[in-house]
Amino acid sequence: MAATGNQGRDAILVTGAGRGLGQAIAVHLAAPGRLLLLHHHASMGGVDETAAKVRAQGAEPACLPADLADFDQREDLLRQVTAHTGHLTLLVNNAGIYPETALLEIDPAQWRRVMEVDCNAVQHMIHGLLPLLKAGSPAQVVNIGDSGADRVVARLEATPYHVAKLGVHVLTRSYAKALAGEGVRVNMISPGFLDNSVGEPGSPLPQGRKGTFGDVLGALDYLRSEAAAYVSGANLVVSGAWNL
Repeated sequence: MAATGNQGRDAILVTGAGRGLGQAIAVHLAAPGRLLLLHHHASMGGVDETAAKVRAQGAEPACLPADLADFDQREDLLRQVTAHTGHLTLLVNNAGIYPETALLEIDPAQWRRVMEVDCNAVQHMIHGLLPLLKAGSPAQVVNIGDSGADRVVARLEATPYHVAKLGVHVLTRSYAKALAGEGVRVNMISPGFLDNSVGEPGSPLPQGRKGTFGDVLGALDYLRSEAAAYVSGANLVVSGAWNL
């Protein structure tokens, strides 16, 4: 049975909240009285840090473990969320894997794991949490994409990641259209090369610097604002014109 004690306040789920951008998003969203559901997998110490920061800002954190590559564990995550709240006002699908392996060297197991976490889990979370999102209307889903997720080009490095992010772009637009009359908006933020990105950018950064978490959080603030109330199915590229 779904918990109902949290009705009337914001309830937010952030996947991959134990480190990096996911942690920054969770802490940024923390506010007095708000419920922050913090998904994590390997970063137990990191999610504890996230929870402490969230709690210090007056929000109520709940740490929810799951390996998003595993279908059954994703199902368990859905049950955990439902046990904590009867509605969601925001779902941020942030968790992801970025393998540096070249296309001709990647093995099927690694390919499958990246696709499960970076794309299939996004669909699973949105679809499985639709009743809670509708109950939290007006609600929103924000998927974290990639600055190249809006076009089809050859990708010889981290190929499954790029294939998955293309899929997330299609999912974003498709769910936005399907849920247009349900009080649930679905959008995507696609960062470029950030401070914590793997490797080197490979081409000059047009603005002379890497992106920051703050740049991404600014886009999230816009999507959550009244100014964006009519925005759904959008892909906000936050790359400083890099990788266009």
